[in-house]
Amino acid sequence: MEQYLRQLVEIEFQDKKEIFSGFLIDYSDEWILLRNNPVDFVLDGFVILRNKNIEAVNRDHDLAFTEKVIRLKGLKTNSDDIIPIKDLASIIKYVSEKYGIFQIAKKSSKSAYLGKLIELNDEELTINFLDTRGQFGGELGFNPEKIRVIEFDTDYINSLKLVVQDNE
Repeated sequence: MEQYLRQLVEIEFQDKKEIFSGFLIDYSDEWILLRNNPVDFVLDGFVILRNKNIEAVNRDHDLAFTEKVIRLKGLKTNSDDIIPIKDLASIIKYVSEKYGIFQIAKKSSKSAYLGKLIELNDEELTINFLDTRGQFGGELGFNPEKIRVIEFDTDYINSLKLVVQDNE
């Protein structure tokens, strides 16, 4: 992983069809922090991946070209992007305090859950679920061990945060 720091990479998992692309900002034994590159030459928020069942970390000529274009556009990562990724509790605490609303996903990429932290303990992460119309819909609980992806500061999440603020 060390050789890929601050470079654009793709991460493939053995048990997920989805491939994640982004600038590798940091990693720990359990988590990987990427500046998300969802499509083309766009950076959109951050994604933290559980460092589990990784099949490959790729960097090829196409990714090097995409990275070059992103850098030419003046988009870059910096030390401000580094967040504590030691364990789930430190991640959720930091993201919740700094960004408020975040999105989590389990192994299946069929559904993701947006929300605001209510509580996190060893048995359960509880969020106030935010629906696609910017309305809070009540409590949802998750087994912390099942959480595989955490996203925050994306255009989608920030757009819904504007709706929440407007409704208050």
